Amino acid sequence: MESVVTENSLSYYKGKKVFVTGHTGFKGAWLITWLHLLGANIKGYALEAEDEKGLFTIIAKEIKFENIIGDIRDKEKLQKEIQNFQPDFIFHLAAQALVRRSYEIPAETFEVNAIGTANVLEAVNKLSNKCTVIVITTDKVYENREINYHYKETDELGGYDPYSASKAATEIVVSSFRNSFFNPQKYSAHQKAVASARAGNVVGGGDWNKDRIIPDIIRSLVAGEPVAVRNPNAVRPWQHVLEPLSGYLMLGILLNKDADKFSGAYNFGPLPDDHLAVKELVKIALDCWGSGNWLDNADISQPHEAGLLQLDISKAKTALNWQPKLSSKEAVQWTIDWYKQNAENIFEYSVQQIKNYQQK
Repeated sequence: MESVVTENSLSYYKGKKVFVTGHTGFKGAWLITWLHLLGANIKGYALEAEDEKGLFTIIAKEIKFENIIGDIRDKEKLQKEIQNFQPDFIFHLAAQALVRRSYEIPAETFEVNAIGTANVLEAVNKLSNKCTVIVITTDKVYENREINYHYKETDELGGYDPYSASKAATEIVVSSFRNSFFNPQKYSAHQKAVASARAGNVVGGGDWNKDRIIPDIIRSLVAGEPVAVRNPNAVRPWQHVLEPLSGYLMLGILLNKDADKFSGAYNFGPLPDDHLAVKELVKIALDCWGSGNWLDNADISQPHEAGLLQLDISKAKTALNWQPKLSSKEAVQWTIDWYKQNAENIFEYSVQQIKNYQQK
């Protein structure tokens, strides 16, 4: 059995039924665009898009997919939509995904992220057909000691802020369902395979979320204002959105073919020596834009955010034959180039970025 998947192998998704939660979000919109290009039969389930300028609004009228607006916490509706579709694959991206917002709505963050995931997996457990599930969590699931260390999938889970803790709880939910209902050693009986993906800090065109560095930069540049940077010295595993998405797609295929071998958790991030400080990312972005300046807006009274976070991606490199194609600098360049496009060219440019990425 083939144990290596390459970009050219992604045609495996042609004609497959793929259910995507959170498809109206930043990463979800990029994912369904890529799946559309691969010829998948797509059904999305998510809340309405939060920003009409986001990528989903742009691509929604250009690609073919079934669009279900619903809350991941509505277990009955979610189960009905999954049951009616009988998916071959589920990519679960729906989440409350912002650290600072999690301080404002902590209980809701846990409910959406942990209980929402349990709702998805309970629906999968009721399916009679074979189904492969990739649950997207975050690089922030680890008990971050903020030392010069690259976290591995076997390291302790934790989380200072409600968002990080809720995603660590999500990982525990995934592990529990995998052990209790989708045990890989009993795959022939249940035909369900589950893995989780822990991606680094993702940048890319079409993200307008509040309190994210690239959208903050673009809004400031368009307004002719200096970019106010909250944590200029914080170090993060930056990567372009297409990097982890390629990993999710490759993991999905391998997990579908060999659940026993590929079940588990996987980190997706930059190479070990390619973790940038926020101020370095900002300087690259301003250079790419061609103008602008930034100011240090650090405030010790603001909610806690990690100062240092690095990922070890050796498992994904070894087991999946995946590794990043773009440096952190190139990831920022690709992102800023997207925002510099004319509105009427955005869909075509997004498609071209996917094609360019596949050809690298």
